[in-house]
Amino acid sequence: MDLSITELQLIKNSTLLHFDCPNCDSELVHKVAQLLLTGLATACIDNTAGDPFRSYASVAVPLRKDMVDYLTDRSQKFITESILGTAEAVPDQQVEVSDDPAEIISDFMDDFANFKRNLLGRVSGWLLSENREDKIDDFSQDMETDNFWPIDRREGISAIFIKNVDLKRKFHCGEKYDSADKLHEHMSNCNYRKIICENEGCRAKFSAFSKDGHDEVCAYKTVACEQKCGETLLRRDMDRHCITVCKMRMVNCPFYQIGCESAFVQSELAKHCQDFLSSHVLHVLKVVHKREGLNEDELEACRHKLKESDSWKDLSEARDVRSLSWAVKDLEAKL
Repeated sequence: MDLSITELQLIKNSTLLHFDCPNCDSELVHKVAQLLLTGLATACIDNTAGDPFRSYASVAVPLRKDMVDYLTDRSQKFITESILGTAEAVPDQQVEVSDDPAEIISDFMDDFANFKRNLLGRVSGWLLSENREDKIDDFSQDMETDNFWPIDRREGISAIFIKNVDLKRKFHCGEKYDSADKLHEHMSNCNYRKIICENEGCRAKFSAFSKDGHDEVCAYKTVACEQKCGETLLRRDMDRHCITVCKMRMVNCPFYQIGCESAFVQSELAKHCQDFLSSHVLHVLKVVHKREGLNEDELEACRHKLKESDSWKDLSEARDVRSLSWAVKDLEAKL
């Protein structure tokens, strides 16, 4: 039987082997992988609630298999469920379907946990209790510590679930190629390929398209001081630097406690002490001669006498009340 060119092309397309790019948004994959552990812990806790003969760990292995099978089935049917849900909606009533894979998969896990709850696990008082939440958190941490379900395996499964429910291809690559060589060439430049942060000390992993976004917030990125002091430092040290050692940080005058209410950047301390020396000395004289009860005119006379001294400018080197007080007393004694 002779086949037309169109029919031959259809047969070729139907038997053509495709090589799909497996890359997904790495951060989303990790997030879903963490949700899987919490979802499993929830199912185990609710399935054994009030049962003295079964422990959480005793049901973890079979429930893990059941949950993976359930999520696989639900994620593969997601596109059908979405279409049917929209078709069955009331006319003129818009149905909102989430396009966040993490939210969709989380809903699937809630359904699975609900399906596996025993009689006590279905009691509303238990579901809302803090004790239940604490048990879920503790068991999740125990499984993480014991490496019961390794993160790399969870991430591999999570990527499959994400691709199944990401209908708009916002979170996975989805490119297809007719040869392994073309796929390999693509994956080395794929925007969804996993990369590691290049900043020393940072161990973050993310998809290539997120590199710039991560770089803007990476705690290990070396950046210039926000207050423009000229120093460079790790972003994670910025707050401490700006508050404690930055020469451009705002500080109160060291003579604030005796009357000078000026505030300025740290680098201008020496200039301030020179410009306001006369004012600082008057404040100090009030302290030094407090017991003598000198009036304003007498204090002014003391300051004038100090100004006439050749050592007047040396007083500006004092950077606090104590050192200036000693310098004033010493100069007055000499005079």
